[in-house]
Amino acid sequence: MASPDACKICLAITVAALAIWVLFAMLWGGDVIGDGGADTTVIAKTTVVIRTVNTKTFDVGVRPQWLVEGMDDSILKTTLQACRSKPIKQNRWSIGHRGAPLQFPEHTVESYTAAYDQGAGVMECDVTFTKDRELVCRHAECDLHTTTNILETALASTCEVPFTPASGGQANATARCCASALTLAQFRTLKGKMDAFDVTATTVTEYVQGTVAGRTDAHTARGTLMTHRDSIALFTKLGLHMTPELKDGSMPPDFTRTQFINKAIEEYKEAGVSGDIVYMQSFLLDDIKYIVSNEPTFGPTAVHLIETVPSSADMSAFMNDLVTSGIKYLAPPVRDLVEVRSGALAETELTTAAKGAGLKLIGWSWERSAWYHATVAPLLQTPSELMYFLDFLAEEVGLVGLFSDWPATVTYYANCKLEQYSF
Repeated sequence: MASPDACKICLAITVAALAIWVLFAMLWGGDVIGDGGADTTVIAKTTVVIRTVNTKTFDVGVRPQWLVEGMDDSILKTTLQACRSKPIKQNRWSIGHRGAPLQFPEHTVESYTAAYDQGAGVMECDVTFTKDRELVCRHAECDLHTTTNILETALASTCEVPFTPASGGQANATARCCASALTLAQFRTLKGKMDAFDVTATTVTEYVQGTVAGRTDAHTARGTLMTHRDSIALFTKLGLHMTPELKDGSMPPDFTRTQFINKAIEEYKEAGVSGDIVYMQSFLLDDIKYIVSNEPTFGPTAVHLIETVPSSADMSAFMNDLVTSGIKYLAPPVRDLVEVRSGALAETELTTAAKGAGLKLIGWSWERSAWYHATVAPLLQTPSELMYFLDFLAEEVGLVGLFSDWPATVTYYANCKLEQYSF
């Protein structure tokens, strides 16, 4: 039994330690520190989000090894084979592109969870809006007819273009359904499905099928749609960095583009998420310039997406505009970063110019479709041969992150050959 004086001393030490902790929490303002799994502690009404190093190991399944075993004998193959027994850790070079939509309905709880289970360290929510101006995770404002079951529900009546069947081989089946036509409550009643449709369909049942070869409907029994806030909460719980894409859309008069951007950023601030683990993306250069100019904590990690490569005559001016605007990240499709020259992989003019300007490059999207690796097809054609493309993107192009529809492969490669990445 301790003496009364000893108890008083212990109590004083405990109170002092608690006071120091509260002061620390207030000074840091709930910033997210480090990486890995998240714990939330509430002390004196101050919420502190703490991230410690994630010691969890991840199961990337059989696909990475299947790809490696199909490679021709090479130093790269031997290196990747040697990592087979290595514990797989979460890695931020591996970015979940809408989750893991190769086999799960995109932008759903199930898709994001599958990507996390494959070791992705960064996750993407494409952001659009509902009729009542709530933000939701969808690849486009008007994609519900191909990514959800809306046409099979009473909400089909809200579709901008009702389902119209194919007609005698002369006209394709059509439909167009928008999140902006639904309230959030209505949106939540829908179920995600694989992004697919059949242009030859004569019925709704036929139209909502059409999943392309290489993908599957095996995991579509559940497809839980998510709001932007939902994604922030889930990604925080899983210890992930976040990369929302601000989608283009038909902004109504009472909800301007600037209000849309500000609302998205404010939802991170309200959740206590530090801007340095959020990589705001947009194809609209003015969006990124606005964020860089007006958001000192979110601006330094803002990412400009491009799909059209500037001409040789415009390349220098384009890069200079990005740099002088304070933009640090550029994200082209991987096909525009690498080409075949003299029978070997080589950097494109875009890659060389971006690196010369000091920009950090992020690529999209791995294991999505043949379009993304068409520029290397003369040299690399089979799925296993594309592992050399992946290696070139990492070692020669110097990507700081790579989006993937099935993060397992990218996670495996990153664990084997790269250090932990933090953009």
